[in-house]
Amino acid sequence: MIISNSKILFFLFTLLLSSIFGLDSICLSSVLASTVAMAAPGSVQKGDEEWRAVLSPEQFRILRQKGTEYPGTGEYVNFDKEGIYGCAGCKAPLYKSTTKFNAGCGWPAFFDAIPGAITRTVDADGRRTEINCAACGGHLGHVFKGEGFGTPTDERHCVNSVSLKFTPEKSSL
Repeated sequence: MIISNSKILFFLFTLLLSSIFGLDSICLSSVLASTVAMAAPGSVQKGDEEWRAVLSPEQFRILRQKGTEYPGTGEYVNFDKEGIYGCAGCKAPLYKSTTKFNAGCGWPAFFDAIPGAITRTVDADGRRTEINCAACGGHLGHVFKGEGFGTPTDERHCVNSVSLKFTPEKSSL
């Protein structure tokens, strides 16, 4: 994993702030979570105003500002149609419906992504791993390992419904 100098400096700065002001790990996580989503070089890159023009305010808050929707409120929590879940920001395919499962967590859960579709970044506190769209950098949610769900990967990709756009499988006639 390649970490940029700016990410290292930001991490060191937040550690310094937490020690000076006595922030606990929850406050530190909140500070770190307020950073904005970044796309990989050579991918879909837009400024905030361009994103605001194509996303709803809630999509912008979650995809670009790394927010989280309330549990149990998302469109795809109890959704079980066959097709592809793509990024709501750039439409890049992210997950196949065959990898979706009911984790009972209040968000859509998948046990694997389409190869190369997401990036993973360990949160600064080391407790969670953030997942983003590899094409546009949009925040999707977090991935957890070893929870015992019995999935082929032993992973749970906990994804905000707002970050997704479903495309049904085309029926063959």
